[in-house]
Amino acid sequence: MTDVASTLLLRARRIVIKVGSALLIDAERGAADTTWLASLAADMARLRARGAEVLIVSSGAVALGRRRLGLPLKSELELAEKQAAAAAGQSLLMRAWEEALAPHDLATAQVLLTRDDTEVRRRWLNARATTEALLRLKAIPVVNENDTVATEEIRYGDNDRLAARVAQMIGADLLVLLSDIDGLYTADPRRDPSARHIPMVETLTVEIEAMAGGANAAHGVGTGGMATKLAAARIAHGAGCATLVTLGRRDGQGPLEAVEAGCKATVFTAHATPAAAYKQWIAGALAPQGALTVDAGAVTALKAGKSLLPAGVMAVEGRFGKGDAVVVRSIDGREVAKGLAAYGYDEAAAICGLRSGAIEAALGYRGPSALIHRDDLVVRD
Repeated sequence: MTDVASTLLLRARRIVIKVGSALLIDAERGAADTTWLASLAADMARLRARGAEVLIVSSGAVALGRRRLGLPLKSELELAEKQAAAAAGQSLLMRAWEEALAPHDLATAQVLLTRDDTEVRRRWLNARATTEALLRLKAIPVVNENDTVATEEIRYGDNDRLAARVAQMIGADLLVLLSDIDGLYTADPRRDPSARHIPMVETLTVEIEAMAGGANAAHGVGTGGMATKLAAARIAHGAGCATLVTLGRRDGQGPLEAVEAGCKATVFTAHATPAAAYKQWIAGALAPQGALTVDAGAVTALKAGKSLLPAGVMAVEGRFGKGDAVVVRSIDGREVAKGLAAYGYDEAAAICGLRSGAIEAALGYRGPSALIHRDDLVVRD
């Protein structure tokens, strides 16, 4: 089954790689492990050289900030202390990534997110647009939870689930979770010598989830475990994204190079493409907050796979915000599509019937050219 993991890596076109503090930080010194970072940077350069887009979800700011502020390296911090450590450590974390990737001529860009940025649709659209632009510009986004401002009510608490939400947001086809163990076992292999490695999981059953208890217990500077990795795999699965869990540290080679060479990993498969899963979510999970009536030419364009441009919109109804779901109706009242609005009601009404080139003059800023982009649109049969 190692061939499955290797094939996934070779075929993936958009990959999210999650790196935990326990891998990135030298726990004894409280500083970035530059040797390990160099090995992963070489992996990432190889992925990029064959045409894949790569995004990193990286822990480590709090651990690095502890050292800078003189806080104890292994004791539990209060929330305010953790936020202060994150503020002090963010620049150190980005410097570590920049120095690791610079020899490969790979540019980095910092993206700080809270849970709301991936769950409130307006902010989700903004975060996705920024990340898409960075990938288009050949940068490697380095995403971290915004611990500096997040509170206990809105923070993820571990970056496994954040990585899964990011993979969902950008339509990744592979989520890689680097761990201190080479995948899922039937029991904790450090306690039970008879534990069997599971190379592939097609369905996350109750029995599978029970195997995660203690199989990758948190230690040192990390906060995650195998249970959070299964939770992340479930989120990714729903988004049409496969998940690969593997050992982050390999002697003499990068962790992804090792998987491609046949080393152990666990693959959680996906049964749909990211695009199909996303469209299904729009079609079935979101209640529409408004409606757009369009002319016959717009209906024809939508059925041909085009975006909905303002020029084809004749009327706007409802009090929807940016990112809310709206239905699209023909002149005779038939529902022809459903999608996520790129503008709120007031702005949509202001540009209704205008050509895309006139949007800036009408709104006072340069916004998207489409009212609903085709990627955010489901056309009815």
